[in-house]
Amino acid sequence: MLTLYFAPGSSSMAVHIALHEVGVAFEGKPMSFKKNDMRSPDYLALNPEGKVPTLVIAGRPLTEVAAILYYLAKRFPDAELLPRGDIEADARALSWMSFAASTLHPARRHGLDHAKEVWGIADRRLGNGWALDRYSIADIHLFRLYWRLANSLKPASETFPNLTVHHARMMARPAVQRTIEIETAIGYELPA
Repeated sequence: MLTLYFAPGSSSMAVHIALHEVGVAFEGKPMSFKKNDMRSPDYLALNPEGKVPTLVIAGRPLTEVAAILYYLAKRFPDAELLPRGDIEADARALSWMSFAASTLHPARRHGLDHAKEVWGIADRRLGNGWALDRYSIADIHLFRLYWRLANSLKPASETFPNLTVHHARMMARPAVQRTIEIETAIGYELPA
């Protein structure tokens, strides 16, 4: 069985969504920022970085959103979170997720003006569809970061029209709805 260590609303939300998308049984282990759970000796033994997500696979921890999403897409190909046998699509998904982690993720902390600049790049790059030619792990990663931006900085919908449409399409997905339902019930304690 897979075990996911997650903190509601944090980056681990993307992995939580993907686990619901692939439909595999997993044990969820909610972590609390307020209780400093990620700094406990037991958790640091599992993930020395002291952050979430951590997905435990047969007793071995896997960390980092992009790596875990890629693992889930490859391990459960029937979920079609990556096109089968398309190395270019794999590379484009990794490109999106690298951009998300290195550029989009830290942008929110620099305020709305900076966020508008870098998220504007994402909006133009996305266009009027999915990150790849169809739904993929790149969309899950992108959604989680935009979900946080939209809920914290509250940009007007016309600021990022393509991302606004993408967000609505993602919110309609049962896996996203289920994840938000579970995480809302636990409660959000997102760091600044």
